[in-house]
Amino acid sequence: MKKSASRFSPVTSVLYPLLFGVLLIALWQGQVLHKLLNTTTLILPLPTRILSVIADNLPAIAKDTWATVSVILPGLVIGSVIGYLLAVFATNSPRFGATGLNIIAAISSIPTVALAAVILQWTRDVSSDVDVRSYVMKLVIVTVVSTASMTLNAYRGLTELKPFALDLMKSYAANKMTVLFYLRAPNSLPFIFISLKVSVPACVIAALVSEYFAERITGVGRRIRECILQAQYSTAWAYIVTACIIAIVLFAILMASEKLIMRKRNS
Repeated sequence: MKKSASRFSPVTSVLYPLLFGVLLIALWQGQVLHKLLNTTTLILPLPTRILSVIADNLPAIAKDTWATVSVILPGLVIGSVIGYLLAVFATNSPRFGATGLNIIAAISSIPTVALAAVILQWTRDVSSDVDVRSYVMKLVIVTVVSTASMTLNAYRGLTELKPFALDLMKSYAANKMTVLFYLRAPNSLPFIFISLKVSVPACVIAALVSEYFAERITGVGRRIRECILQAQYSTAWAYIVTACIIAIVLFAILMASEKLIMRKRNS
């Protein structure tokens, strides 16, 4: 039974979503969705129209895509590292860590829109260069989002140990650093990937939302806003599709990395 389930897992995890996507695009192209949603091809352009806009504006879209990705990746990495270090601190100092975790949990519940508006005001004095100010603002928002997710999940991985494992380490008079490197850190690895699965799409959304508020008109999120304000809906949808592609590619890279790393860990 296990072999059978393993054999069909690629079908359920890849083929079914792919078929659903093909069906959705077919209904979209056939204007069935337009009838169901009671809208027009002006508001909801056909997929062929969106693809033609992407092809015609590829250099500009590529430039804006890089502007967005160059915020997402550093913010994700910096936030994840900070979050993990905070989780380690909370694990080794339960007295202060419990309070810190409650604060981080509260921060994670703040809507990105509200967070972006506040951080925009905080970063106005960072530099006289509008490009620097805008980048720092977006980077801070993405970092905060990824930090909160990593802290809470990594803490679970660092503390949810097998009962006998910690007792065994104590019986060998292992210090905190030894326990951390040889027991807690390896145990937290699956939880790190759980956190990243949450952080990757959240960071993409955070980057797009932060670009709405940024002073510099650049990035996929800002282009979506500008195109909608100018009633250029086909171009706006081209950037929306681009945002989806960014999220899918980053998530696919994460899933492949998890499979590779966990396979080596378990071998």
